[in-house]
Amino acid sequence: MTLKDYYGIKMQKFIISKMQTVDIDDVFHLEEIVHPNHHWSKESFYNELLNNLSAYFCIRDEKQKLAGYIGIWKIIDEAHITTLAVNPDFQRMQIGQALMSQIIEDCYKSMIKYITLEVRESNIPAIKLYEKFLFDSIGMRKNYYQDNNENAIIMFTQNIWYDKFKNNFAIIKEGITKIEVEYCK
Repeated sequence: MTLKDYYGIKMQKFIISKMQTVDIDDVFHLEEIVHPNHHWSKESFYNELLNNLSAYFCIRDEKQKLAGYIGIWKIIDEAHITTLAVNPDFQRMQIGQALMSQIIEDCYKSMIKYITLEVRESNIPAIKLYEKFLFDSIGMRKNYYQDNNENAIIMFTQNIWYDKFKNNFAIIKEGITKIEVEYCK
């Protein structure tokens, strides 16, 4: 019996599913909120869904409100996280961890070994999230972001099949206790 069962705590439930074309209006609206100065176009999201190398996921609450989304490109044995956004109404609720967990599970299914990404050097909460998942900073892309020429930190995982990574991932996934998540199969 878990503590939430013992105390009768009702946790907010979220469902992660593959992003579909019907999600794009909500995704684009959240994109505009999270990245007001420079964001992807609707056409970019439509194109990504047609790309055989990509995988995109949405997380919604029980009322179907979009809490966030994430996307990757899978190339041979490497995945590149292309985007991750969490609705400000749902921040600090482990939504980012749930989305990262979904991506890592998807990478295991695709026999991916390494995951990489770029992140704004000023985005400390995102950097801390990635470091929690054992991403290391391996370099910098100078003036990477077009809206303000901010530098991007390049982050990379060790081999996700190594015990250190797998054990850390299991601890993180088990530690998602603020919400109840139904992951995409």
